[in-house]
Amino acid sequence: MSRVLEELQWVDAFRVADTSAGRFTWWSNFQNAFDRNNGWRIDYHLVTPDLRDCVRGASIYRETRFSDHAPVTMEYELAL
Repeated sequence: MSRVLEELQWVDAFRVADTSAGRFTWWSNFQNAFDRNNGWRIDYHLVTPDLRDCVRGASIYRETRFSDHAPVTMEYELAL
């Protein structure tokens, strides 16, 4: 992942839109990790550098729990 982000200069699109701490997409099923928001962000949207300016928004859906992962939604504005 470091090589893709650093050497190839791909962009973590989620972080372009949301730089807040504590934004996780996966939580262990042990010790109430979800309720304590003690997780990892392991679900990514990566874009090439030329698409960075197309990122408009990002969110992690936590209202309903489907599994140990939470869906990530990205918004892009693309000229077609």
